Amino acid sequence: MKASEIARNVVKEKLARNEVVASMTIRLVRGVEIARLAATAGFDMIYVDLEHSTLTLEATGQICQAALNVGIAPMVRVPANTPEYIQRVLDAGALGIIAPGVGSAEEARAVVRAAKYAPLGERGAGGALPHLEYRPFPTAEANAAVNDATMVIVQLESAEAVSKADEIAAVEGVDMVLVGVNDLLTDMGLAGQLEHLRVREAYAQTIEACRKHGKHAGVGGLSTRPKLAAEFIAMGARMVSTGTDIQFLSAAMNEKAKQVREISVK
Repeated sequence: MKASEIARNVVKEKLARNEVVASMTIRLVRGVEIARLAATAGFDMIYVDLEHSTLTLEATGQICQAALNVGIAPMVRVPANTPEYIQRVLDAGALGIIAPGVGSAEEARAVVRAAKYAPLGERGAGGALPHLEYRPFPTAEANAAVNDATMVIVQLESAEAVSKADEIAAVEGVDMVLVGVNDLLTDMGLAGQLEHLRVREAYAQTIEACRKHGKHAGVGGLSTRPKLAAEFIAMGARMVSTGTDIQFLSAAMNEKAKQVREISVK
């Protein structure tokens, strides 16, 4: 068996077929069961959000390895775009990095350098990897397979970053550009105005930049606006971040409590 036959990324495979990827975000659940639940629900991808949670690296690695075992792609949004975080979560089992607040091509290249082995980057050798089921392979073969499976997703969260979408999307090694709508609107002085024209303009600019450079665009922060997300999919985006485990649990709890409150006592 070749390393490339083991180190597979279902998200990259779906994107290659021009299919839409469904993702959910993990901020609350520490147990590996969340990976199986996500797979059963039909998600293609999960991402553990270390930027906005208190999840540990140990829990993150366990969740990522569970996701690998059930056939969905585990990504991690790191709290800082540094090799100290990027390399550790990748070695722990993540198949990709979501790099928040990327504002320039230079910053995007730094993320790629940390996430990829040579010749694409400078990722350090950490020995046997869960992505390869801890099997021994020649280093050159293993590095090439893991490089191919590992995704680099950069997140644009400011007006200045969106203005540089073309140069960021052009960076070799960047697979996807994700627009973080909530931080973007805050930066624009339009906090919470998800239907604002500037949101559509930001997506149009980002999607066009991705199309020009053969990359993919992702939709984030619009879990309460599915019609708007669908609009951006029609424009060419191919990944939707549907919401967090906290949102899903809260919505279900509220609905069940409401059902009981509405029961008439006869």
